[in-house]
Amino acid sequence: MIQIYHNPRCGKSRNCLAFLDDSGQDYEIIKYLEQPPTYNELVSLLKKLNMKPLELVRQKEKIWIENFKNQIITDDEIIKAMVSNPILIERPIVIKGDKAIIGRELDKVAVFI
Repeated sequence: MIQIYHNPRCGKSRNCLAFLDDSGQDYEIIKYLEQPPTYNELVSLLKKLNMKPLELVRQKEKIWIENFKNQIITDDEIIKAMVSNPILIERPIVIKGDKAIIGRELDKVAVFI
């Protein structure tokens, strides 16, 4: 089943969700701000995305700028920062099986699903 890491306050996330609705496929919504992923879930998600932790961070978020920007931190510390501050996680994320993509571009979501 398809899953989507969704933030209802994000326009790109809402657009992706509407696209999934229109696709007619079943999917599960993960409201990651309400139920943040665990450390291990994030590690698994990064593997599915084929991304480094820093690539998944929303680096313009105030929390990132005030607490982490321009610091030398490890991948492990970046993952812990996202677990503690899930707002830092890029969205939406669409997961299908053992693969995932950032669903900001609907044409890429269409090919992916």
